[in-house]
Amino acid sequence: MVAKRRPVNKKTVKHRGKGKILFYLCLILLIALVVYLNRGTLHSLLWPKETIAGQSNDDAEPGGPDETVDAPDIKEPKEEDDDEEEADEVPEPDEYLILVNKDISLPADYKPEDLTVPNVRFSFAGPHERQQLRVAAATALEELFAAAEAEGYYLYAVSGFRSYQLQESVYNRHVSTKGREYADKISARPGHSEHQTGLAMDISCQKVGFDLVERFAETEEGKWVAENAHLYGFIIRYPKGAEDITGYNYEPWHLRYVGKEAARYIYENGLVLEEYLEQKSRE
Repeated sequence: MVAKRRPVNKKTVKHRGKGKILFYLCLILLIALVVYLNRGTLHSLLWPKETIAGQSNDDAEPGGPDETVDAPDIKEPKEEDDDEEEADEVPEPDEYLILVNKDISLPADYKPEDLTVPNVRFSFAGPHERQQLRVAAATALEELFAAAEAEGYYLYAVSGFRSYQLQESVYNRHVSTKGREYADKISARPGHSEHQTGLAMDISCQKVGFDLVERFAETEEGKWVAENAHLYGFIIRYPKGAEDITGYNYEPWHLRYVGKEAARYIYENGLVLEEYLEQKSRE
């Protein structure tokens, strides 16, 4: 006996079709909601951060232009005085007015941290510590030599920075050959040399055989230096006629960097460094 098929109810089929459509719409909306609520997790799965060597992902820089990174709190930059900015870039002038003489000495281990070799002619082949100067003095010496050469005068650097140990050797050699009394007039005792400051340079020229002698003052080069050194921040540290103040014989070859302002004042008023600093202390 064959079972009879029940007739299809068209209304029931139509109702079931609508139910399926409604079910799928709800499912799609649910999936969209889940994706929206978990978009950060999905993003990290699709576009993970790059890891910098030695760092965890938490410490790494943002991975790419599509990555969303919370903006950090930005503080307004602190306003600075113009004077403070200049002070950071340009050392105080008094830094170059350090006084070293027969009564005032430097520690045996004193050595400037900014020593460099100026780009000038030397009377000897290097490298050697005597070629060094502090940066400001080295730059000024380059300008001085360039200006002299522009007028046809060729200067040579002979002796710049000297450590305590080197000065000790120089002084002891003078003592052994000329006696202590004479040595004290032409050479500083260890710790009492301006060369240890990195601000002094002995110079010479070919006409006197690159020697450090008073005849340098009689050469055209020596005369030009005496008249122009102050324009570049240098003074003739041990001038003629000031031996009772400086304690040293006349040395027209010994340049000391003090900065342009101080050098100009010292030159125009015929002073030595000790006198200038004494006046300055009374201001």
